[in-house]
Amino acid sequence: MTSNKLKIFNDPIYGFITIPNSLIFDLIEHKYFQRLRRITQMGLSYLVYPGAHHTRFHHAIGCMYLMQKAVNVLRFKEVSISDDEEKALYAAILLHDIGHGPFSHAMEHSIVNGVSHEEISMYFMQKLNKEFNGSLTLAIQIFEGKYHRPFLCELISSQFDMDRADYLKRDSFYTGVAEGNINSERLITMLNVVDDKLVVEEKGIYSVEKFLVARRFMYWQVYLHKTGIVAEQLLTRVLKRAKELSSLGIDLNASNALTYFLKNEISIENFDDHTLETFSRLDDTDIVLAMKEWQYHDDFILKNLCDMIINRELLKIKLKNKPIKKSTLDNHIIALTERYNISKKDAEYFVFIDEISNQAYQSKKQNIKILQKSGKVVDITKASDQFSIKALSKPVTKYYICYPK
Repeated sequence: MTSNKLKIFNDPIYGFITIPNSLIFDLIEHKYFQRLRRITQMGLSYLVYPGAHHTRFHHAIGCMYLMQKAVNVLRFKEVSISDDEEKALYAAILLHDIGHGPFSHAMEHSIVNGVSHEEISMYFMQKLNKEFNGSLTLAIQIFEGKYHRPFLCELISSQFDMDRADYLKRDSFYTGVAEGNINSERLITMLNVVDDKLVVEEKGIYSVEKFLVARRFMYWQVYLHKTGIVAEQLLTRVLKRAKELSSLGIDLNASNALTYFLKNEISIENFDDHTLETFSRLDDTDIVLAMKEWQYHDDFILKNLCDMIINRELLKIKLKNKPIKKSTLDNHIIALTERYNISKKDAEYFVFIDEISNQAYQSKKQNIKILQKSGKVVDITKASDQFSIKALSKPVTKYYICYPK
């Protein structure tokens, strides 16, 4: 039975999105990709912005749409992109986030030991490549940045790639934070290629400036919003505590997939096919369901941490421009140990300090290059007359302390 594989998605941001070929259709249909419908793009940010319930699935499809635009623009400007390269670009951008765990980043810091979502994405792509008889080989090469034409790799991952072009626009739409709304389609129209490197034509310079300013704004206002940070920290601690209790032989109510990760030490060395298959069964639901159960557990720490997230009674957080004094931290810890008669180690689950930093433009990494009318290619910081672009390439660090209200 042959089914029609040229289906259309209706996206609230770009309108109709067409699936470009049957490989992409089959990848979207695959259970590994469908899992992304059950993983929110912005983790627990909906505790701050109630609209932020969109998923990794939305985002991946959006990135693919923008990639289609980019390929058309570049071909129109007589940049040669073969059919195989085009197909590989669509597959690579579609799968760039496939290794994300539940609530995006909390997993990486708690129950999987130092295995990043990029590495897990790579495992998924290699597994799919076997299933699809090697048709993802070129996509994997581009995804890894190993292809001999750098601009194709830059479209997937750079300071201005299709991933950022979609998530800034999409996240600002779903959070209602208008300042993040960039004109990604206009930016893409300004792209060109010189010596196999991606450049932006000079007339697009103001759009690039707006893109960088929007990125900075979205980081401070949305991705690094203090309430979002507390929620993510609490979730990481929930999973850490659950893993700790499991290692002591205490049984916790959780799905089979989550139980596997709580009971086993998973690192890059032992991340095998079975682990990948189990990981592919994990999504946000496993975590939410577990927390709903665990908020009634006997363990003081686990119970309270889960309760805080489920009922949104979070810790207090204070942001400072200077590092938090150790004495401040100690005072809060002592107060908590006395109030609940718990140990210092237990109190550290609820009282802690950390830092966040944000750099909208990293001039040391792959730069955003501007193609001037004279044909000369210069870095955006040199080309832009806006002082703020130079300022945006300096990292800004803030320090915070969290403690119970």
